[in-house]
Amino acid sequence: MGLFDWRKKETQEEAQVEEPQKKGFFGKLVSGLTKTRNSIADSFTSVFAANHIDEDFYEELEEILIMADMGVTTTMNILDELRDEVKRKHIKEPADCRELLISIIQNQMSLEPNAYEYENRKSVVLVIGVNGVGKTTSIGKLAAQFREQGKKVIIAAADTFRAAAIEQLEEWANRSQVDMISQKEGADPSAVVYDALQAAKARNADILLVDTAGRLHNKKNLMDELSKMNRIIDREYPDAYRETLIVLDGTTGQNALEQAKQFKQAADIDGIILTKLDGTAKGGIAIAIHAELGVPVKYIGVGEGIDDLQKFDPEAYVKAIFAETKAEEKDSDYTI
Repeated sequence: MGLFDWRKKETQEEAQVEEPQKKGFFGKLVSGLTKTRNSIADSFTSVFAANHIDEDFYEELEEILIMADMGVTTTMNILDELRDEVKRKHIKEPADCRELLISIIQNQMSLEPNAYEYENRKSVVLVIGVNGVGKTTSIGKLAAQFREQGKKVIIAAADTFRAAAIEQLEEWANRSQVDMISQKEGADPSAVVYDALQAAKARNADILLVDTAGRLHNKKNLMDELSKMNRIIDREYPDAYRETLIVLDGTTGQNALEQAKQFKQAADIDGIILTKLDGTAKGGIAIAIHAELGVPVKYIGVGEGIDDLQKFDPEAYVKAIFAETKAEEKDSDYTI
């Protein structure tokens, strides 16, 4: 991408940061998921105005959920659970199924209590993902946010294969005012990780964020490279808490799910960063990924500003897509 015009971007992002301060992140979430919500809103409202809970009712719901890119498998599992609950609770009216369905979807995406444990420990975080999904940008935003929290952050530029990757990450490091460890383009990524680990220990860093290669020749090369990095971390910094996050582009829908499946075969993935949700009508993909992979979405991006990458709140997310609510009235309940 080359050098950014930071002055222009900073002006744009400063304007964007003012708005969430006024209306809270749930308001930003509702705004960011407008395309997804608009694509299903009328159908979602009308289906619960039906007279009977019958097969037509369930078929309409199935179509709506698939339209939101929740995928066939996830959709069918959700509807099976809905059917069971309707029978168990002797529900007769379609209108009474709305909040029940929303609750079932939310439960598909629950986070473990220690989901963000790495933020509270001396940690090494490997960030993986294909080129173009927003991996380097996500690392820069996380680094800036962690620094704002008073943490000492180091970034490792271990994506040495992509042209301008090191340069782009260096700009984010400068902007975030964090240290970056790098070598020349084409260098051994694991050598960069080794240097970064020594720096993290010597400088008493709280979090080391590692930008890994976004494209290798094949899955075996990817697996070998990630395995090599992990062996070096085990040897050089065994006490560090380990976290592996994959960055996925929300606009690609089911393709993002396929990418995650492929990477999961090559690495143990602890969480997902889902970007560009403000530009897609496929917001349901977050639900499909979480449900089918058993890997939690931990961060979502709904804008270009640094503060637009936020921790994932399943309840707020599902309500932003499906619930009839005014963001301004709910900010206090769902601000992240």
